[in-house]
Amino acid sequence: MKFFIDTADRAEIADLVATGLVDGVTTNPSLVAKSGRNFLETVKEICALVAGPVSAEVTATDAPTMLEEGRRLAAIASNVAVKVPLTPDGLKVCRTLADEGTMVNVTLCFSAAQALLAAKAGARFVSPFVGRLDDVGATGMELIREIVAIYRNYPALKTEVLVASVRNPLHVVEAAKLGADVATLPPAVLRQMFAHPLTDKGLAAFLADWAKTGQSILGPGGAVRAAAE
Repeated sequence: MKFFIDTADRAEIADLVATGLVDGVTTNPSLVAKSGRNFLETVKEICALVAGPVSAEVTATDAPTMLEEGRRLAAIASNVAVKVPLTPDGLKVCRTLADEGTMVNVTLCFSAAQALLAAKAGARFVSPFVGRLDDVGATGMELIREIVAIYRNYPALKTEVLVASVRNPLHVVEAAKLGADVATLPPAVLRQMFAHPLTDKGLAAFLADWAKTGQSILGPGGAVRAAAE
């Protein structure tokens, strides 16, 4: 499974990219608004930080303006994935951009029928929102199960299932078990995936036992020397 980071915070992205775990980034107008920075400049800077796809969303709702915005976004960098809403106009734009060689992420997917339409329109990614479905009493992971099963029936469909609105590590694990291609995670959720109390407890015990030996792998003064280097 690929991990995308769902943020427009460049410092967060740079820090997590350094772990080697980040395959791409997703943004949206709300995330960029929180950053307080220019949208196009922010997308350009993020594209320079990440080798993989960077989803940047159009803000228009009519097809002609969406297409114009999408082309403007695609011109920023070769790894931009233009994000369009799952509407009739959005799918028209998806088809045109895909035919032009641009990656498209069709967002705000809430049904398997919608996901099938996005795939037929040439989407590179479809983004079902699992957390928002859970919020209204539905089961987000059931939608992931349905989409993955449908796509597997038709190998000619190349659309990747990008699990969005992820709220916790359990969402990630369940999506991976179902065979989803990508999960886009808020930075806090990715950091939660590192954490387990038994890991912390075990490491503390190992370090305590090592301290009793009085040894250093780096030799006398090694830790100080390594820090200086």
